[in-house]
Amino acid sequence: MTNHYYTQNPDVLHEEQHWPFTLLGNELLFTTDNGVFSKNQVDYGSRVLLAAFNAAKTPVGPWLDLGTGYGPIGLALAKRWPDRQVTMVDVNELALELARKNATANQIENVEIKTSDIYD
Repeated sequence: MTNHYYTQNPDVLHEEQHWPFTLLGNELLFTTDNGVFSKNQVDYGSRVLLAAFNAAKTPVGPWLDLGTGYGPIGLALAKRWPDRQVTMVDVNELALELARKNATANQIENVEIKTSDIYD
């Protein structure tokens, strides 16, 4: 099977990158690597989604970031709204490791990052 960012353990040559990106008014530092989606920058679709997001129109309770990757959406939401809990899930173990690093680097604690293929 070819390695993709949606495989559980992509077999890739690691080349971590570190770069800042401003989302929802907060500058976040991201660590990314080969084997994850959009490793060079936050993708256009994620930026559009975050720009359109209206927390006031969401129900009270936790938010779910399904297919979190290295965490740009979930971490941006958690940083902007620290009173909300964000659960971030992905099948890709490398991406989850990066999301955890990124949460720590950005001092974001209101997240739970875990493995899920949406069926378990």
